Amino acid sequence: MRSVELLYGDPRLSPHEAYERVRDFARYPDLVDTVRSVTVHPATSGSPVLSDWEVDFRNGVLAWSEEDVFDDRDLSIAFRQTEGDFESFDGRWDIAAGPHGTAQVRFTATFDFGLPSLAGIVDPVAERVLRETIEHILRTLLAEQGPQDTAGAEELRGAGDLRAAGGGPSAEGVSGRAA
Repeated sequence: MRSVELLYGDPRLSPHEAYERVRDFARYPDLVDTVRSVTVHPATSGSPVLSDWEVDFRNGVLAWSEEDVFDDRDLSIAFRQTEGDFESFDGRWDIAAGPHGTAQVRFTATFDFGLPSLAGIVDPVAERVLRETIEHILRTLLAEQGPQDTAGAEELRGAGDLRAAGGGPSAEGVSGRAA
């Protein structure tokens, strides 16, 4: 099983503003070319939102349906694949106040294609595609001028910053690891 974790901070947005933007999944195909479509099905009272996703992957398309649980009080979204191309795929978006009350967005996900013989080949590619897609979504969705990727940089530049989660201010890059 692989995991991806990203942390994004933007001093121009409040946590609530960032949450409202992140939860608008239907906009994602307009933000990045690799997200072909997202269909959000309205929830009935007390039940999770269901959404259908199609994302470019290598020379094909990954498709899945997921259950999305929005917590407007805690500014979080939990998701879990209910059917699709992954054996398992789940994660969360957590939005909180960072320094000076500005938005801190954390994305975490774990996935498994259920193909042990191909895991060494397919999983790293899927991890890269997921990481790059989420990075692009965050850059476009939350900032007029995208955040700077901190890989190899000594100081952060730009309005927002994108870095490995859990690493604190000195973290570099974006983490992805086998679980």
